[in-house]
Amino acid sequence: MDNWLIFFNVLILTILIGLLIVMHKKNVSFSKRVFTGMALGIILGTLLQVFYGSDSKVTLSTLDWYSIIGSGYVKLLMVIVVPLVMVSIIRSIINLNTADQLGKMASSVIGTLVLTTLVAAFIGIASALIFDLNADQIHIGQDQKMRGTEIQEKFDTMEQKTMPQRIVNFIPSNIFMDMTGGRPTSVIAVVIFSFLVGIAVLGVRRKDPEHAEMFTKMVDAVFAVVMRLVSIILRLTPFGVLALMANMVASTNFAGIMELGKFVIASYVALITMFIVHLVIVSAFGVNPVTYLKKVIPTLVFAFTSRSSAGTIPLNIAAQKNALGVDDATANMSASFGATMGQNGCAGIYPAMLAVMIAPSAGINPLSPEFIIQLAIITAISSFGVAGVGGGATFAAIIVLSSMGLPIALAGVLITVEPLIDMGRTALNVNGSMVSGTITSRLLGTFNKETFNNKSAVVEHAEA
Repeated sequence: MDNWLIFFNVLILTILIGLLIVMHKKNVSFSKRVFTGMALGIILGTLLQVFYGSDSKVTLSTLDWYSIIGSGYVKLLMVIVVPLVMVSIIRSIINLNTADQLGKMASSVIGTLVLTTLVAAFIGIASALIFDLNADQIHIGQDQKMRGTEIQEKFDTMEQKTMPQRIVNFIPSNIFMDMTGGRPTSVIAVVIFSFLVGIAVLGVRRKDPEHAEMFTKMVDAVFAVVMRLVSIILRLTPFGVLALMANMVASTNFAGIMELGKFVIASYVALITMFIVHLVIVSAFGVNPVTYLKKVIPTLVFAFTSRSSAGTIPLNIAAQKNALGVDDATANMSASFGATMGQNGCAGIYPAMLAVMIAPSAGINPLSPEFIIQLAIITAISSFGVAGVGGGATFAAIIVLSSMGLPIALAGVLITVEPLIDMGRTALNVNGSMVSGTITSRLLGTFNKETFNNKSAVVEHAEA
């Protein structure tokens, strides 16, 4: 009987995918198909919860099949991250004709990411204080204890590395290993290597233009193929969003969410507030926030459902270049760096809120100005070093809590609501990287206003 129910559930997903295909054939816009996929995923996941429960054999087996579409799509995006970033950055630098702007570009992108993380930390602190969050109020069960032990073990492996050592990990020593994603800092290592290659080509162009021209043509050819591949994969986005959202809703522990409801609400109040700050920032740089929002929503929806900043890099780059009008080099740098440093949600809001929650259990007054200022500064600085230990909210929390002298293991009390909050955090992280790219492009004078104001210039036209 269970096998028939699983078959029926898979058939429903197949029918819904067919509906999205019909919408595509009728030229329904990319954004509408993404939102439709998200809505259908929520409905499908809810039905699985209601009829079978989140822990039933039927649900778990069904989600296993659904993951072929959801997780499979994320893997396809991940596989094109390295060739896309490498070829795009090399090509962008070659087209610059000079390396003078690279320093300004890098400092602007990284500076924006870190400064917005500082603002995010203050917002996280304020939200935790307003909602009076306290770790002592939360019931600690077996799952939370196990999670706390796991976090403590991770801290023990990280404790030996200083911040400078983590930053040194950015520098590639074996680019072929980094191209396989063999290290936590592989993406940044690939970015650094690509910049070095691009700068080297500029030097060759001055001394041996014939060889430089030959290499440039080769890069252009590879770039055309990679962008076509990106275009093909991005067309699968509505299907991926559908399956990912169904998986998330069907497997969510709503009882745990009810118990930690105040933290969930406080988290999303902070995330939404920071998102509004992002819109204010782009507006201050002469970018229409409403138009900006319309252009980036499909990318943010995927980031929300996939919970993967790295997996969103191809969509992020395509949206910046083809919808927002950001230049190639800036789009690639901001998307790549934003996936591993200065993450406003994971490395800004989340660890700051945790620190405020846990402080009373360590006899620290979270209202103390010294505590608040120290926490905000440490959070912003640590956001730059998170990539050195693999990125992610857990690592950011470990770095901040340990730096503040707070117990690490208590971070495990939020395990039941982690997936739900992580969706919002990831979307904010990705938007922060897009904001840094937009601002940098505006400052460098490379922002294409015609592309930004063109309503037909949207993210799905990745091959443009």
